[in-house]
Amino acid sequence: MSPRIEPTLEPAGTPSLQVDPVLRAGRPLPPEAPPPRTSFAAWIFSLLLAFVVLVLMTVVGLRWLPPPTTSYMLQSPTQPVQYRWVPSASIADTARRAVVAAEDQKFWTHQGFDMDAIRKAEQYNRDARHHRRGASTISQQTAKNLFLWPGGYVRKGLEAVLTVLIEKIWGKDRILEMYLNIAEFGPGIYGVEAASRAYFDKPASALTAEEAARLAAVLPNPRHWSARAPGAYVQARVAWILGQMGYGARNAPQEEPEPPASELPDGDDDAQGTGESQPPAAVAAPQDAPAAADTAPAAAAPPATAEPDHGSGDAAAPPAEAPPPAAKPPD
Repeated sequence: MSPRIEPTLEPAGTPSLQVDPVLRAGRPLPPEAPPPRTSFAAWIFSLLLAFVVLVLMTVVGLRWLPPPTTSYMLQSPTQPVQYRWVPSASIADTARRAVVAAEDQKFWTHQGFDMDAIRKAEQYNRDARHHRRGASTISQQTAKNLFLWPGGYVRKGLEAVLTVLIEKIWGKDRILEMYLNIAEFGPGIYGVEAASRAYFDKPASALTAEEAARLAAVLPNPRHWSARAPGAYVQARVAWILGQMGYGARNAPQEEPEPPASELPDGDDDAQGTGESQPPAAVAAPQDAPAAADTAPAAAAPPATAEPDHGSGDAAAPPAEAPPPAAKPPD
């Protein structure tokens, strides 16, 4: 007699489900092992990756959008700050040429860093009798002013990375437009438009060569030097800048004047620019026609008896105004 086959709902040929004897007895299952914890190094890597993505997206966005504020504006001791963004088309060409002449005369040819100026600054700073000289380009200053803080080796490393990014993503015209709009020209005064209205009661599009040179002259130490009432050293810088732009007297200083001990830039020496002197044509954009120095009217030399300027008080008159170029090149 064959054994009796119990009925089942499983299709024929399906292997029978084997029940663990432990479960059949009603015993509890052992606890599952907890999932592996994320290591501290993995957390750090994730944070760094998120930071890099955020910075990259910000840099890409600022290729077209004006920044609502900057790191330096938020750190300014003068609050609220004066800041008004204007597009490059609303900035006089004299302002562009003046800041390039004053801060970074190789701006149109370097890739973000002026290695010659860095080497010269290192040699100069080895002499303890000299005040520290910076070698930051306009690209480096733009990255620092927009995202970072004064001083420190960590900041210098981040500044180098950001400089490479904005050079590759923005291009020279956008970098110069950004710099002119976020640079500090006086206590709490950021951007050439706010400075032009504060000091000369006119928009940045109407700046003359001499007015633009006065604004550019105070960039290394804008909280102590005044574009409204320039002292003897600022006037000497104005004469030098005008000469580098192709204006001024033939006997204008060929080298950037050294500030007296009482007017040394304080704190961040990287705000001083490269300190390089080039022919006047070098300060213009590649498509610009250089102004002829031989045909420009002479500017008055700064008086030797003027008192140093510390941001307030009366001072001697600035150099005579030089006219803007005969024709404004296309932006």
